[in-house]
Amino acid sequence: MHREPHSIEKIGWLRAAVLGANDGIVSTASLLMGVASANASHQSILLTGVAGLVAGAMSMATGEYVSVSSQSDTEKAALAEEQDELEADYQGEFHELTSIYVSRGLDPALARQVATQLMSHDALGAHARDELGISDITTARPLQAAWASAMSFSAGAFLPLLVAILAGKAWALPSIAIAALVSLAVLGGIAAKAGGAPLLPAVVRVTFWSALAMGLSSAVGTIFSALAN
Repeated sequence: MHREPHSIEKIGWLRAAVLGANDGIVSTASLLMGVASANASHQSILLTGVAGLVAGAMSMATGEYVSVSSQSDTEKAALAEEQDELEADYQGEFHELTSIYVSRGLDPALARQVATQLMSHDALGAHARDELGISDITTARPLQAAWASAMSFSAGAFLPLLVAILAGKAWALPSIAIAALVSLAVLGGIAAKAGGAPLLPAVVRVTFWSALAMGLSSAVGTIFSALAN
């Protein structure tokens, strides 16, 4: 059988992975820069980075699992409701599916024929796909999303932490900022390429907002240091 690959098939894990890695880089780099701007010791900077990595990874995994589980529960409830409707009024559901195909451009006779064939094969699957918009591609997968988010966040957070370890306190701020922005630009380009989206808007978008987040965090650290002294 001929099967064409489509970028949308990656949407489940790609969204979680990109969000996790992006958040890992931005949040950890921002934490490190904020603490470094407050003239904290190098040990305190590294401790902040490690704590941010662990807490962020767990938070991302938990958040993704809860949110995607809610989506999954909603899908299951909708499918159960649709199954009840099929058992209670099969003919009415047949007419409903036929009208859907007519609204998409099929003539009534062909729409009835298509609805008959699809419902005889898998009535619930046909209504899930064409009435509810639920398919194998878009089905919620909580564990997959949670795992992808946690692992990608950890990978993203490790980069600015590693830079902070190698750069030392004196060069921490510029080194973290440059490494984070470059890696975020690369990540945005990879995500756009994998998803089939335009490259430049994705790169500009992620670097602009990330630079803003790190700049604000650094400003807060500077203000705190000035007030403390």
